[in-house]
Amino acid sequence: MDRLSGLDASFLYLETPEQLMHVCGLIVLDPATMPEGYSFKGMQSEIDNRVHDVPHFTRKLRKVPLKLDHPIWVRDTHFDIDRHVHRLALPQPGGYDELVELCGHLAGQPLDRSRPLWEMWIIEGYEGDKIAVFSKMHHATVDGVSGANLISHLCSLEPDAPPIAEKDDTGFGRDPRELELLGRGMMTTLTRPLTAARLLAPSTQLITKTLGRAREGTAMAAPFSAPRTSFNGTITGHRTIGLADMSLEDIKAVKKATGTTVNDVVLAVSGGALRSYLEDRGELPSNSLLATVPVSVREESKRSDGANKVSALFAKLGTDVEDPLERLDDLSSANRHAKEHHNAISADSLQDWAEFAAPRTFGLAVRAYAGLRLAERHPVVHNLVISNVPGPPIPLYFTGAKIEALYPLGPVFHGAGVNITVASNHGHMHVGIIACRESMPDVDDLVRRFPVELDRLSSAVAAQQQATPITSKKTSKKAAAPKA
Repeated sequence: MDRLSGLDASFLYLETPEQLMHVCGLIVLDPATMPEGYSFKGMQSEIDNRVHDVPHFTRKLRKVPLKLDHPIWVRDTHFDIDRHVHRLALPQPGGYDELVELCGHLAGQPLDRSRPLWEMWIIEGYEGDKIAVFSKMHHATVDGVSGANLISHLCSLEPDAPPIAEKDDTGFGRDPRELELLGRGMMTTLTRPLTAARLLAPSTQLITKTLGRAREGTAMAAPFSAPRTSFNGTITGHRTIGLADMSLEDIKAVKKATGTTVNDVVLAVSGGALRSYLEDRGELPSNSLLATVPVSVREESKRSDGANKVSALFAKLGTDVEDPLERLDDLSSANRHAKEHHNAISADSLQDWAEFAAPRTFGLAVRAYAGLRLAERHPVVHNLVISNVPGPPIPLYFTGAKIEALYPLGPVFHGAGVNITVASNHGHMHVGIIACRESMPDVDDLVRRFPVELDRLSSAVAAQQQATPITSKKTSKKAAAPKA
């Protein structure tokens, strides 16, 4: 029996018609490399062949009686690829504007919970002869790392090569009787107080250590300290999407010259783009925006169950700093402290506490929170989510078609109506932004600032490097003067 972990199930309970908890992705393909040429039926058939025995693609939810415990996964014995892979064509002229408008509409549609929790649209006619693939998979099934691993079932290193990942049907849980589910649910309910008692001691110690770090100035940024912006309120179910590309080589050059990390550079560029976006609208807060940054704990986790193995840290984006180099330096220093603070927290703490998310009460609480618009009445927890997903450094082929770009798109939440996700891919850094349409109607105005902000940061680094040798020569002459 394959029971959802508390964290996986929480994404089901968090979902409302406005707050959709699926993860989206857009892949742009060149079908010219396909050995047999492109046809929708051919691509759909190949996808079916590659996913038919992969549990994450062919399992569905089954509820526990009386909702006493989290749901379980069972094999969908009536799995039908026609219910999951669909065909669309872009209206003329079939360019970027038409593509993001269509994808925004698709992102705002919920998944059918009576079937395996994923869908895919093959979109024809993009920029003439290109194909775009828009996919959705529920967050209860994947996180960033496991989502990338699942894509490997559909991708290969050569157009006519087999998929990178091999088929594995060992993850299908058996379908138990109702009475067994009821008994297991009752046992879980009865043992919850004992589990809570076991977690209290380490959690209390963590709070004490966090207070000590705060006094020393080495704690990560605190939630509920974010300034309010126009995209921090109650969201609707409408979505809008923006896409942009940056040079991974330029990002790595900035990283190397400044002794920072790729993630530091991504966050600094995000902070600069958000600063100029808000400043042009007369909405720039005096305090820095605060981002939640998901962190994979897959390597550190001791838990074998669950698809989501993530934690999170909070990072100030330096939107109150005008100079891009100063912003990067501040971010790098703060991120070092945040990572040390995060590493002191058990990798499984979020998953452990998520086990107490009661199916019935959690869902009711989320709906009450949205209905009463409470996100607009308490201090802002965080302004947005920013994720950095490592991608392939070499070309990949999706059912034989060369991948030209891939844009991941995460969920948005009440109180934080924007999500920025970047993914590296064969020398490029692809930026995908998804937002509640009412919170940020013109998401393109934000996303197109990302390459501009990277250029600005690269120019500042180059200017600093040119100035450094001159300064050092002057210093050496002054030091030698007394000897003369």
